[in-house]
Amino acid sequence: MPTYRISEAATLLGVSDDTVRRWADAGKLPTVREPGSRILIDGRDLAEFATGIAESDRPAGLGAPIVAESARNRFTGIVTRVVRDGVMAQVEIQAGPHRVVSLMSRESADELGLEPGVLAVAAVKSTNVVVEVPRHPA
Repeated sequence: MPTYRISEAATLLGVSDDTVRRWADAGKLPTVREPGSRILIDGRDLAEFATGIAESDRPAGLGAPIVAESARNRFTGIVTRVVRDGVMAQVEIQAGPHRVVSLMSRESADELGLEPGVLAVAAVKSTNVVVEVPRHPA
């Protein structure tokens, strides 16, 4: 399972690094300390936490202002839920303040290794959502 640094978790949740640190210090978000004092968050813990954040805790309008836009919109986030049946899969991604849900074949979800805690990108064009998995730095 991937782990995330405080800054990465903050980006995925759409909040500041300080907000993530406060949640961790308050015991709301479990962390692990890596040798060298680096604090990490387990992907499954982050996914579970992301689904429970109150909407009022998600500041709106974070990030740089949009100055250009393409036909495709990309939402980098963390997979929070995957529901599979015999043929299809429903994948939920929390990307900052946005929850994105994609329906895809079960085979696609399996090939991408989509599970709660996995970093993923939802590429949105019209009514279709394409889920991509970027390389996660070690």
